[in-house]
Amino acid sequence: MGRVSQAQAEENRRRVVDTASRLFREQGTHVSVADLMKAAGLTHGAFYKQFASKEALVDEVTAHAFDEFARGYAAGLERHNGQRDAAQRALIDAYLSVEHRDNAADGCPVAALAIDVARGPEGREARRTYAEGVADFAAFLAPAEAVAGGEGVGGVGGGEGGLARLCTLVGALVLSRATQGSPLSEEILAAAHAALTEAG
Repeated sequence: MGRVSQAQAEENRRRVVDTASRLFREQGTHVSVADLMKAAGLTHGAFYKQFASKEALVDEVTAHAFDEFARGYAAGLERHNGQRDAAQRALIDAYLSVEHRDNAADGCPVAALAIDVARGPEGREARRTYAEGVADFAAFLAPAEAVAGGEGVGGVGGGEGGLARLCTLVGALVLSRATQGSPLSEEILAAAHAALTEAG
């Protein structure tokens, strides 16, 4: 078989990153390279032509997942003509839905990657990227009045309001996934939704 063109190599790399982004969010970063490459429709050996190590892929995938997630909530703000409260409400509705609970592969990387990142070494790029992504998401979730008043601007996570909302969202999603199959799962989503929408 001939050499792969540069364009094809770039396409293969993108396919591996996209596939890994979904698999890691759904199953965790312990997915084997062989299983990942099979899911991407490529050979196991092709992995090492693209990535120095699986750890390097985890770093890249973490950045990719957070970039994709941030584009989603930024697009929501644009869809609501810059109306922060409306965009946040739409995000809360979607985030705390049964559909999001049941679709980790395309869901929030904050919830899906938390355990894997926490178990990884402190100096890893994935951990730094994860922390930045959490802070950015919390800043997006900061109450409009806090943003208008300058609270949290320039600080980490958009102030206490944004961090509290983030913790409620992520905690509820993780718990609802862990209790899926029990009536408690949907009760958790509903309780968190009520707490966030009635309070803010």
